[in-house]
Amino acid sequence: MSVRAIWLLGLEKGAASVKMSRRYPTVEKRARNFNGKNYTEVPEDKIFLNALLTELSMTELDKNFVEHRDSCCRINRTSAYEIAVGDGVLWPVLVMTQNAILYACLPLVEQSLTPRPPLFSLRGISSAFALLSGLMTFLTMTQRSEPEMTTKLTQISAMLMHACPLGTPTDTDFGLMQTLSGSLVPQTPISSAQLQKQPAWKPGIYKGKPQVNVCVTEQIRSMQYDKNDVIDVWQEYGTVTCKDILVHPCVSAVDSTILAFNSVDDVDDSLFNGPYKFSFTPPLDVFKLCYYTSQVPIPPILGCYQMKEEEQYLKITVNLKLHESVKNGFEYCEAHIPFFNRGPIIHAECKVSHGQLEVSREKSLLVWVIGQKFPKSLEVSLTGTVIFPAFGVANHSVQLTDPFCTGLTAYVKLYFRIPDYTLTGCYVDQHSVQVYSSAKPKIVTLSVATIKEETAAFQRDSDSRSLIVIDKAFLF
Repeated sequence: MSVRAIWLLGLEKGAASVKMSRRYPTVEKRARNFNGKNYTEVPEDKIFLNALLTELSMTELDKNFVEHRDSCCRINRTSAYEIAVGDGVLWPVLVMTQNAILYACLPLVEQSLTPRPPLFSLRGISSAFALLSGLMTFLTMTQRSEPEMTTKLTQISAMLMHACPLGTPTDTDFGLMQTLSGSLVPQTPISSAQLQKQPAWKPGIYKGKPQVNVCVTEQIRSMQYDKNDVIDVWQEYGTVTCKDILVHPCVSAVDSTILAFNSVDDVDDSLFNGPYKFSFTPPLDVFKLCYYTSQVPIPPILGCYQMKEEEQYLKITVNLKLHESVKNGFEYCEAHIPFFNRGPIIHAECKVSHGQLEVSREKSLLVWVIGQKFPKSLEVSLTGTVIFPAFGVANHSVQLTDPFCTGLTAYVKLYFRIPDYTLTGCYVDQHSVQVYSSAKPKIVTLSVATIKEETAAFQRDSDSRSLIVIDKAFLF
């Protein structure tokens, strides 16, 4: 599951160049032993660049017929290529393209190349693709300006020492890796001489106070029909995430038999019956420790959204009620009311019982800022009229469109965060977290209820009732 070499090749302004490359001599020695007489050495960057562009027909001189590339006997496979280099070939070279950059990788084939083994049987293919995908995602996070791209490439050179030590991919999430200590991800360019000072077998040392962070994440999905003959339904899902900066993944793991499940109720699995105890050796970044499900008695917020259309006028009513069992203390709480396929909002004359109402800059969204608390009644409401351009009036601005949200089909999104609270009551006991280390780390546990997106959608029917759907609601 190792790679022999990695390349990032730029194609800007019609000129190809090597932006970054990395070779692994120890893996190359293994390739020589595995591949025997069919072994082909990884060439210099310029030679590889020209050979790859020839294979991909990306130069004007290579538009004509080339026997080894264009023959009918050749079987092309997406993203996996055979690159002719001198008297030999490099195979399989994995290539991905995005934003005028070629991402190329040569995984190690741990067997003879004759006869040619099928791709799905090679252990290194999946790891190599994951590594290229991680690099691609990391580079697309920038604005693609030249200084930012230079900084990103510098960071990649340093992060590869952690993501792929000695040519074996261990972590392909470069975005999470960037959140680690600044010593791991330099923000300014460094020389090749400085890069060589760090040994591959020990690519970095964490500098900072030892600390363990554990967070409970919950997700709720619900459908509210606002009808007496139809029962509202909802269910809750959760994960426990952990970040531990004390132990490296290469440290020997604790015996898996120590993992224990306590107080599990075989009859009813809809409730959290802990406590549950887990023994593990965590990686450096955030990871999902476990999953759980629970049937909570109520959704956190009940809602009703009604709409009536009169020519270019829309009369809307939104009622929200916080359940009395839910903690009434928010870091923020907002309701977003988008309008699709109608053009820009000309005027909004609305009244809110609590908070304040704003029209977005794009003139296609009402933002209801409820604030940090619901009133004592735990109920808030919005009523008013929204005016749009008359049908047929030309509109040259960019507006929201949606094939589903036509006519009187619409929804409301809720965004809120409640600190020190979860719906299920699930939490991590700070005093029960044990770290087997000579250091004495600070233990930080977090239970926060956050709904990133609570969608209330409704479809008017014959008796003017509404359908409320809560979907994609996340609790941390």
